[in-house]
Parts: sequence; C-alpha cells; structure tokens
Amino acid sequence: MIRDFEAGEIDPLAVGAWILGTGGGGSPYLAQLNLKKLYKDGKRVKLIDPQALDDGDAVAVVSKMGAPLVGQERLVDPAHLARAMQLMEEYTGRKFRAVMSVEIGGGNALSPFLAGAMLDIPVVDADAMGRAYPEAQMTSFAIGDLPMYPLTLVDCRDNEAIVAKAASWKWMERISRKICTEVGSTAATCKAPRTGREVKDWGVLYTVTKAVSLGRAVLEARAAHTDPVEAVLAHEGGKVLFKGKIADVDRTTTGGFLRGSAMIEGLDDDRGSKVELAFQNEWAVAFRDGQPIAMTPDLICLLDTVSGEAIGTETVRYGQRVTVVALPAPDVLTSAKGLEHVGPRAFGYDLDFKSVFAA
Repeated sequence: MIRDFEAGEIDPLAVGAWILGTGGGGSPYLAQLNLKKLYKDGKRVKLIDPQALDDGDAVAVVSKMGAPLVGQERLVDPAHLARAMQLMEEYTGRKFRAVMSVEIGGGNALSPFLAGAMLDIPVVDADAMGRAYPEAQMTSFAIGDLPMYPLTLVDCRDNEAIVAKAASWKWMERISRKICTEVGSTAATCKAPRTGREVKDWGVLYTVTKAVSLGRAVLEARAAHTDPVEAVLAHEGGKVLFKGKIADVDRTTTGGFLRGSAMIEGLDDDRGSKVELAFQNEWAVAFRDGQPIAMTPDLICLLDTVSGEAIGTETVRYGQRVTVVALPAPDVLTSAKGLEHVGPRAFGYDLDFKSVFAA
C-alpha cells in the first residue's frame, strides 16, 4: 500500500519522533519547518508500506550525522540529504525505489521526508532502530549482519565523500565519524543501500505510523487539558521513573558526539532523591542515588512535566520541570545479539541489561 503523507501529519510526526528519540536524533524543529515549507511550495511525499516493496527494490537509508548541538547552529538543508542519495545512485548505478530513515528518533525521522520531497521518492514506513542511537553499528541492519558499505556523505561546503568499503560496522562508524568531525560534526549521509527483502526482514517496521500516532495522542491531550505524559505512557505502555527539576547539566561536544550527564533533583514523591541521566547523543543510563534504574535499549525519555514535550540532550537546561519515563524497546534490540550492539556495555557501562519491563 502507498498513500499520501498529509500536511497535517507533519506536526504529530515531529512530536512523536522527538519522544522516541530518547534525547537524540536532533531536535525535529528545523526539519519540521523545512518540510512544511516544501509542502507549501507544492512538494508532496508518499508513505509506502514496507510489505509493498519488491524484494529487489533498492531502498536508500538517510540521516543527518553528527552532534545534536551543532545541528542547532548549522541549519538543515533538504538539498544535502537529496544530494547524498543522488551521489549513492551515481556510485552504485542503481536508482532508488524508496527512502527510509536510519532512526525514527528526533529530527532524523523527518530526514527521508525532506529527501523524498526533493526527489519525488516515497518514504518507507520503517527505520532501523525504533528509536535513536549514536553509532552506525547500533542498528537492526547491523544486528542482522547485513553489508555496511558503501556510504556517501555531503556537507554544506560542497564536500562529498564516499566510503567504498569498511571491514566492519564499527570501522564504518570510525571512518565516517572522522569525516563528519572534519566537516564540522554535522553532515547529510546515505547509508549502505538496502533491498526490499532486507527492509522487510531486518527493518523495524511501521515506526512512522507509530510516531505519528504517539504525537497525535500528546497533541490531543494538550488540547483537552489532560496529562500529556500520561498519554505517552498509555500509548506506549511506559512507566514513570522519576519526577523532578534539572539541577545541573554537564555537556561537551567531542569526537562528533554530544556527551555528558544531566542531574535531576526529585520533586513530590521523589523529593530527597537525585537521578543522573548519562548520555552519548541519547540518554543511555539512568542512575538514582548512584544505582542504575534504567538502561539502553529500554527507551529512556525526558519529558516536560506539563506539556509532555520531549527534551533532548542538546536542549536540556537548568530549572526545567521534568518527568523521566521508560518505554519498551523493539524485540530485535533486546535479543542476545542486539544487546551486544546496543546494551549498556556497548556504551562503556559494566552493567548487565535489566529491563524496566522485566517480569
């Protein structure tokens, strides 16, 4: 099935994707404005069911790569994402049937829509994470041992790079991250092309629909003056971990990532306790009074207590009233192979994964 992606779905997509981004993926605000401008100019995007792809179809996988904080200063240009796709077509000699995002989280959820609007190519209702993650090997495609090359990268200065081959997913991450850092820690990329069969077998399916539905639930709760945070929990089967106020933020852009931690002082029933959220672009581990209470791949989301708006690692600041919630992760991420790629040890924490949702 293929259908029109309506203009009225842009805002819900941005709201839902920002929550699913677990603090990363970049704020969707600028991409949201870009997509609205493209629609105003007459461009349109179609959304294609992944099951409607032929097994041999070539599917582009796009994203903005880099540190989220830099993305707030260097604005998104849809032409760069489109050019990354065109460069891949020129290199491989194959035309793309459709385009998808590497991650449904944050602004990158809108990246395929920007490229699709520019090139008149449909967007697949799927991604490769079901959330956001910072590194190339942290995808369902990597978990499935699919090929990791080639990769194309385009920046705002007309620099274009192709990584023709890499020895592993981690080597692809190291090489492409180094290029990205050299061009200013933000660039448009087209990852290794996927076939329709690979998307159906290893993609995290229907995540665009999920993000739009989640965003609508939040927007409807706001309009009805009910609790948007409760709307998120009801929609996703999530749990509240902590409520409080941001007391301190330690944040550094280094090596093409945004790293650091946010300290939250408890309020209401959590008064007297503190939670530290450690992050590498995304929230990775939550510690309450020094003890881990939630960890990747469970989705750790920081929400504005009143509006339910997601708060990113680049937008968190002193004084915000926040609610920390956990949402369930896709099954592929919590598998034994998945945990090797995205569990706490993949981020340098010597912790055995224990899900918030474990029986």
